[in-house]
Amino acid sequence: MLTLGIVLLIVGAVLAVVEAHLPTGGAIGVPAIAALVAGAALTLTGLGGGAALAVPAAAGAGAAAAGYLLLATRKVAVARRALVRGGSEALVGSAAVVRGWQGASGQVFANGALWRARLGWSHEDGPPQPGDYVVIERVDGLTLSVRKAEEWEVP
Repeated sequence: MLTLGIVLLIVGAVLAVVEAHLPTGGAIGVPAIAALVAGAALTLTGLGGGAALAVPAAAGAGAAAAGYLLLATRKVAVARRALVRGGSEALVGSAAVVRGWQGASGQVFANGALWRARLGWSHEDGPPQPGDYVVIERVDGLTLSVRKAEEWEVP
């Protein structure tokens, strides 16, 4: 019984590590908790402890593991719902500086890089001039759709 308890503890620990590294949403964590609880109870019983010691210890281990699993699953759910904060998607809504413009397209400097840009909306004031601020409205591949920045949008 002691050997089975130790094996279950090891299996539970391995499953807990796997749960921490894979986005399973608790599918591997629940069996990990079950293995840890059963392993703790069998190990304590195999070492000569009675049910008065094994049951509370196993329940405590199960409660701690379930609390950790609940916290980790909740954090994963929040992270999956969060908006993308990297790559070209993060550029939308930010300001850029015009470096050069000819006709309907030009180059703007945004997020530390030069990007191709085109006007997304009408440009009744004429095309932007170098040094003007524009706001990125959309990203299409490697081309940004921009509009002239309002006075309150200029950094």
